[in-house]
Amino acid sequence: MPDLGNLVNVAATQGNPIDALRTFLQREDQMEMARRTADMRFVGYVLELGFDSAKIITSDPYKIAVGGIPRGSFLIMTPTGANGGAQPAPPHFTLLRVTGVSPTPLSNQVQQTYFELHKKSMPELDVWTQSELQWGALDCDVLGMFYANPANMRELHFSGDVNNVVSAHRYKVFAPDEALLKLVVNGMVKSEQRATIGNLRTMECGLFSDGAVTGIEVSISMRDFKGCRTAMFGKTRLGKSNVVKLLAQAMLDATEGDNSVGQLIFDINGEYANDNPQDGNRSIRSANEARCQVYALTARPGTPSRPLRLNFYEQPAACIEVLASLLEQDGQRSNYIRSFASVSLPDLADIAAMNESDRSRAVRKVQAYWACLSKAGFRADEDRLRGLRLYATQYIKGFDCHFNQSTRTAAYAAVRNGAQPPANPTNLDELQAELEVIAQWRREDSSNPLLMSSGRPVFDAEMTALLEFLNPATGSGPSVLRAYQQYHAADAGNFQTEILQLLDQGRTVILDLGNATDSIRRYFSNLLSTAVFRAQETKFVSNTLGNRYVQLYFEEAHNLFPPESKDLTGVYARFAKEGAKFHIGMVYSTQSPSTINRELLAQTENFFVGHLSSQDEVKSLARVQIAFSGVEDDILRAKTPGYMRMLTMSHRFVIPTQAFRFEARPAAGTPAAALAQG
Repeated sequence: MPDLGNLVNVAATQGNPIDALRTFLQREDQMEMARRTADMRFVGYVLELGFDSAKIITSDPYKIAVGGIPRGSFLIMTPTGANGGAQPAPPHFTLLRVTGVSPTPLSNQVQQTYFELHKKSMPELDVWTQSELQWGALDCDVLGMFYANPANMRELHFSGDVNNVVSAHRYKVFAPDEALLKLVVNGMVKSEQRATIGNLRTMECGLFSDGAVTGIEVSISMRDFKGCRTAMFGKTRLGKSNVVKLLAQAMLDATEGDNSVGQLIFDINGEYANDNPQDGNRSIRSANEARCQVYALTARPGTPSRPLRLNFYEQPAACIEVLASLLEQDGQRSNYIRSFASVSLPDLADIAAMNESDRSRAVRKVQAYWACLSKAGFRADEDRLRGLRLYATQYIKGFDCHFNQSTRTAAYAAVRNGAQPPANPTNLDELQAELEVIAQWRREDSSNPLLMSSGRPVFDAEMTALLEFLNPATGSGPSVLRAYQQYHAADAGNFQTEILQLLDQGRTVILDLGNATDSIRRYFSNLLSTAVFRAQETKFVSNTLGNRYVQLYFEEAHNLFPPESKDLTGVYARFAKEGAKFHIGMVYSTQSPSTINRELLAQTENFFVGHLSSQDEVKSLARVQIAFSGVEDDILRAKTPGYMRMLTMSHRFVIPTQAFRFEARPAAGTPAAALAQG
């Protein structure tokens, strides 16, 4: 009853994309019966078959008829009874990917024939010899199987394995037509929040023959990116930032109705915030002005922005590193300046865990650092500084460094001509004045026994460096810092609250860090990443997360996620492990997979991979994501900008994609791009 079985399957799979297979095979049968081989998509038979690989035999006329079979192209394998054999099965096919040319059992004889022909310089082949020589074999990877879900025949399923392997003669192999290629590329992509990101491109060569199927659009679902980790790998200038812009724009379009996803972009080159020719003289910001807000260290003409500043008082550990990098950049290399720049200050949150002696030294270093900033003219909000509760003991706290009375008396007597010391400092000006007296006395009376306590110097090397910088014997001291006041604001912490509110409203916030140093970039990355993590964690604990997500975009990610990092408690490590739980997604870009922490790589769900030039890099990628095994040579060879190997949560195998070139548009819903060509 084969006909009845076919009718049952046809009725059951109506509306299922797999129904395209039935239409395809019926057409192939008709072409075969009419002997129209030039119009067929048939490419050959199976010579050898396993669960992971297959060897197929094919002939030149078949390859020419389908427009060629390049390495990396997709083929489909069906059992010979798939369209009405003795025991019709539900529609299904096995997906193959061509990996290379394989020898046949007759390869040696073929080579011998070619050798004899060329030796005799025969001008042409007779028809019988030509027929024998045009056969060859191709190696293929078995990627899995598309089939109708037995529990719901109108639903398409894909498995990464096959349900059975029978004798090779029971299969035929075809090059899929347009409908089947669309099924292969987009059939498993979630239907919600779809966006088109590029076209299927199985080879770098742009020369196509008649019969080749081109123009197959590649779709993604933004659901696969919300709360997930996405990696961008590839050499510079080959399209990573372009794809990031496509994703950011697609997320804006997908959430236009509910504003459920806030995006935070760390823009280290200013290309997301500012209009530029490569994006049609527009940018993500200008194309979505109502939903984007730029924060900039330096305001740029034509780009509305809010100021982005640091509070150098409230983050001493990070900000002294920023100052050090700025001083180095400006060539400030005097010994006392280099000593100041090498000081390591504590994080205020870490001081409480120290013992009392270390706490006292740590607090006094922070106080000396504050005095240097004050002398340099950095404005301070003293009420906010008091609110930090800088505390070592009941005496050494806030603005009071509380040196013992003998030390203060000796210092003021020596420096202020016998004057008695005033009351202990209670504000920043008094702290600065006190430490300047102490610094001068320490330098001018360095052998005074009061400078030793319990066999240890009262001032260690780092405190000495701070005091020497505050009140140097020669040199301008803290005035060298005045040029950096442009990066400081006494109320700078408020921008964190603003940004978190904007993210909560589903806005896209772009931090324009285009003219910042690496240390300033790290500072803002750490500060805001920590703030976002804590805010999302608080929502999770209070059960108020709902459908709210935050997406973070990092470039030069190797600086944030170094491969040998053992820090499992830092914010970036927690992004990798816990980000999905707290609805935090991130897109991170760098040139090489080996420069990224393996834990993060193992947790990454989505990949876009351009050209890599090192075999070690592609092997590293294939080890951490097995789906890239088999496409290593293609990644090494192809150098066309925008040519990516894509893997998302919806895709179970790598899709070679020519990404569209991002072209910012004034309104959502308009096609976003023109195809990027190399």
